[in-house]
Amino acid sequence: MEFTASQISELLQGTVEGDPNVKVSRLAKIEEGVSGSLTFLANPVYTAFVYDTEATIVIINNDFIPEKPVKATLIRVENAYLSFAKLLEVYNTIQRDKSGIEEYSFIDPSSSYGTNVYLGAFSYIGKNVKLGNRVKVYPHVFIGDNCEIGDDSTFFPGVRIYSDCIIGNSCTFHSGVIIGADGFGFGPNNGNYKKIAQIGNVIIKDYVEIGANSTVDRATLGSTIIHKGVKLDNLIQIGHNVEIGENTVIAAQTGVAGSTKIGSNCMIGGQVGIVGHITIADGVKVAAQSGIGNSITNADEVVQGSPAFNISDFKRTYVLFRKLPELEKKILELQKKIANLSDTPTSPL
Repeated sequence: MEFTASQISELLQGTVEGDPNVKVSRLAKIEEGVSGSLTFLANPVYTAFVYDTEATIVIINNDFIPEKPVKATLIRVENAYLSFAKLLEVYNTIQRDKSGIEEYSFIDPSSSYGTNVYLGAFSYIGKNVKLGNRVKVYPHVFIGDNCEIGDDSTFFPGVRIYSDCIIGNSCTFHSGVIIGADGFGFGPNNGNYKKIAQIGNVIIKDYVEIGANSTVDRATLGSTIIHKGVKLDNLIQIGHNVEIGENTVIAAQTGVAGSTKIGSNCMIGGQVGIVGHITIADGVKVAAQSGIGNSITNADEVVQGSPAFNISDFKRTYVLFRKLPELEKKILELQKKIANLSDTPTSPL
């Protein structure tokens, strides 16, 4: 799909310098620009590329002053980075603008769906499912019985949504995501483990995005709840009856054990382990590879380590930790001096 410099400028509320009728059909990095592509310059580090790029259109900041001629058509905007991000969003929307029901997809007659829905080949929609408007279900997606899906949500290939789950508006689930699998519930029984039925569900509020191959387990009773605006990276496991507050973000390979409550606006790094049945306050930041074994009750606290504690204390402790070999050597030397002193006879008075 082609756009002219004039059309792009109108979308971004910018000003064209050069030919307003030139056309582009792709986006590119400034150092990799080719004819027919659009790029941007926001970081001064890349300024040299603006003079040599083969890109047809370059988005620049209003305050950029070229030191020599630029052959590309320029579009001046208030913030080149944010303007390019807006174009990426528009481009992404166009790329994903699918609708219709493809052959070999299945939707149970008891289920319903809104307008402009897309069902890809070999997708399966179970009984009594409610799909909102503009929902996109890519091939090989499974949505189980009695699920409710809000408007504008997207399920990429291979997503599995178990029965009875409720998903809000404008959510995105990347390939391999599993929502509503059984929680890890087993009770000791004469040397074995007896499975405890997991009969709850998962509730995911609006604007949640979950990365590839992440899992959110259904509750034993009640609901596992992911609140509005939460972003989960790839390869994350959320246990049963967990609750995650609004706008919290969690990086890859983190695991959260059952019944833990995480507050709003938290930032949790990669490979963090969080035990079950604890509470983490709002605004807490957890450094990567930390282990959280107790509740964090102070809002906005920053922690690191395994077990994790306040990051300032951690940094001071780590300085001492790195010096342990040197300190051990000094202690051994002092022990020898003390031993020599005790072996030295004292003169009589």
